[in-house]
Amino acid sequence: MSRLSLLACVLALLAVPARAQDFGRLFFTPEQRSALDERRKARIPDKPAAAVAASPTTKMNGYVKRSGGPSTVFLNGEGILDTGQPDAPRVPRGKDQSVSVPVGEGGARVELKPGEVLDSGSGEVHDVLGGGEIRVRRAPAGE
Repeated sequence: MSRLSLLACVLALLAVPARAQDFGRLFFTPEQRSALDERRKARIPDKPAAAVAASPTTKMNGYVKRSGGPSTVFLNGEGILDTGQPDAPRVPRGKDQSVSVPVGEGGARVELKPGEVLDSGSGEVHDVLGGGEIRVRRAPAGE
């Protein structure tokens, strides 16, 4: 390696810390990380659970099953913790992929799979296709 290349490398390394300070901290400080760990151990949610079936339709976007701590269900684009309460959604414990979602005031529950939509008025569950089908058309050869 020539001296000029070595000098260029050293100057590049010296310039990096000055630029890194402009971006701010990318990860949590040790104090912030310990506070997050304590909240997780105490099972304190970041935000209170929202009403699950407040809108006329409830779409189950998906869920995240955690090995430690509460799982999260995504309904109408909002993350809701599986707290085990009667008014909270329940993530399956086995390999079943449907989530039990509370409906109305009577404590009734409906099973929804990711992508399905519940119509609160009629109680019907629709899939993403709405009874339709997907057709794949192959492009003609040579295109």
